[in-house]
Amino acid sequence: MGLWNRRKRGPKAVRRYPVPLTTHQLWMVSLSAPVSRDRSASRTTLYPFTRIDDDGARRWLAEQWGITSRAELVDRLDDLSRTGYRARAYRLTGISPLAWDAALYVDISRRGFGCGLLDEADAWTALKNIVPSVVGTYGSWREYADHYLLGRKVWQDGLRGTPDAGFGAPQAQADAHLRSLLDPANRTSPWNQAPWTTISHPDRPR
Repeated sequence: MGLWNRRKRGPKAVRRYPVPLTTHQLWMVSLSAPVSRDRSASRTTLYPFTRIDDDGARRWLAEQWGITSRAELVDRLDDLSRTGYRARAYRLTGISPLAWDAALYVDISRRGFGCGLLDEADAWTALKNIVPSVVGTYGSWREYADHYLLGRKVWQDGLRGTPDAGFGAPQAQADAHLRSLLDPANRTSPWNQAPWTTISHPDRPR
């Protein structure tokens, strides 16, 4: 509880980044929405948190991914864009769930921006680089969500019998989060604010 309170006192991210995202930018950021489940996550800014927490972004990258430098970040993004976890998923299921890797790719890019390993221009370039493969693979947020959950399940199954077996939220929690994002009545869902076809139309201010 004390940790949450300390982070909550940071200035709101929108004060540092007051310009709203364009429709295309929001769509790209929304690729990481399945990963962003906790209350501190921002789903409508490039910055990954609702309040400024650069140290939190830095710690997360180091602890969860072993990323402590720009070179390591770039290498991880390159791996996720080329093969990622979907290569193993394909061997096991015959399906290559790009959505799982794309969500992680965007999440890591945003946190890299949050702690200064990427500047804003480079972060947007990284997000733009993943768009063609995602758009070429899926036709809706529902399809994207289904493949995200498949990739997540394969990833979790791979942790069984290892010291990391308890890592990550329970599958039921991930399922509920995706249902909320897909719920047409949920006005706070970035997927409702930036429908799937948004990225195929001209960009515009929001």
